[in-house]
Amino acid sequence: MALQEKLIDALGSFATKFNSYRYIMAIKSAFITLMPVIIVGAFSVLISNMVLDPKNGLASFSSLSFLAALKPITSALNYATLNFLNIGAVFLIGIELGRINGIKSLFPGLLAVICFICVTPTTVEMLVDGEMHVVKDVLLRQFSDTRSLFLGMFIAILSVEIYCWLENRPGLKIRMPDTVPPNVAASFSALIPAIITTTAIATLGFVFHQITGMYLYDAVYQVVQQPLERVVQKSAWDPAADVRCTAFLGDWYPRQPDDQADPRAAAAGGDHRQHECV
Repeated sequence: MALQEKLIDALGSFATKFNSYRYIMAIKSAFITLMPVIIVGAFSVLISNMVLDPKNGLASFSSLSFLAALKPITSALNYATLNFLNIGAVFLIGIELGRINGIKSLFPGLLAVICFICVTPTTVEMLVDGEMHVVKDVLLRQFSDTRSLFLGMFIAILSVEIYCWLENRPGLKIRMPDTVPPNVAASFSALIPAIITTTAIATLGFVFHQITGMYLYDAVYQVVQQPLERVVQKSAWDPAADVRCTAFLGDWYPRQPDDQADPRAAAAGGDHRQHECV
């Protein structure tokens, strides 16, 4: 019994210390705020597949076939929630980490989103009528939904930490006369740290791509997310393992229910670079 109590105390101390880290606190607070968004998105997918789907839902019955016409409503809800979850997470993590570091404004959240877009490819090659076409200035869905959560969290933390460190350097602040409104003075005070931060993050993405030939998203996917996907796929043979894996990873890598019923994802054979634009 003494050993069990010591083990419980040790685990409790570890959990308390782990939860006290500011990065964990920022991520946890962000996902608590996002919880209603996740629930709304999951609810829309559930209604879409079980009620409004003309093949597998209640709309497959002739007497309820009129329900299929309402499916665009739930599709729009799913698109606006789960397909933009990563953008919301990056924004909220930036805000929460900025508050922990003493910055009460919303600008760190906006800065985190800007830096995330800076390292995200916006040009893609698509096969149209048997020919490859280069499409510029687009954001693929995989960069705004849950598939980019790990990269989004990393960039949000890195960019806000750099910005907060620069913000505390007196020599980088632009001093305005006392007659200038406080909001305007605060904006000019944050100008130089913001320029340096965004330039540094964009340069990081550019240099990484030039050296390795891949984007940061691809590297994070291969190192972190792909092994997790293999665990989830392997657990398909073991329902108990699937439950354990889902419970452990649910808050960090929520799987999008819509992907399970997406024939394009099935036809892709597990290819993570689906060319779907936001």
